[in-house]
Amino acid sequence: MEGDGVEASTTAAWIERHRQMYERATRHPFTVSIRDGTIDLSTFKRWLSQDYLFVREFVAFIASVLLKCCKQDSSDMEIILGGVASISDELSWFKNEAAKWGIDLASVSPLKSNIEYHRFLRSFTEPEISYAVAVTTFWIIETVYQDSFGFCIQEGNKTPPELLGTCQRWGSAEFKKYCQSLQRIADRSLANAPADAVKSVEEAFVRVLELEIGFWEMSSSQS
Repeated sequence: MEGDGVEASTTAAWIERHRQMYERATRHPFTVSIRDGTIDLSTFKRWLSQDYLFVREFVAFIASVLLKCCKQDSSDMEIILGGVASISDELSWFKNEAAKWGIDLASVSPLKSNIEYHRFLRSFTEPEISYAVAVTTFWIIETVYQDSFGFCIQEGNKTPPELLGTCQRWGSAEFKKYCQSLQRIADRSLANAPADAVKSVEEAFVRVLELEIGFWEMSSSQS
């Protein structure tokens, strides 16, 4: 996946360099089973409840990205704010979906992999974490979801009708354009970053893929 008009961008190069892990994150058996229509709906409900908790934690993460953006490059502010604005709607969506599936969100506790992901997100509030690291992390988190759920609505899918709304939420062309906007911001930030900083960003990129894989695994196995 490459940003529009960006040839051999740093982020695109990382996806190729870590292709195997990227594929594990975006073509995980959990989401593939949605596309194939073979998913155990109990695992979907587990994902839904755990992802609601993740999104609540994600609010503070996006706020930290926005703060770093204001100090570093205010020209990106409107795009980052778009992510902030969508979160309120997203939380409402989760609550409505939970009600449809009979899930009591107030009784849900984060599982181990979710707690690990929360800890990672919280680290971005530290002032020494650069904007380049933060915004690139934001991009890859969103992109994994876009690519994963976009696959579930591609031609030939057998996604259950009751799960199409979920897949369309993150798999839509509109959300893909948003991810591409974040990718362009990330590449521009990386182009201006020193080599040691770029290495740190790549490490964060890989860590996100590991955490995303763990999150899908948790949804499937309750680990």
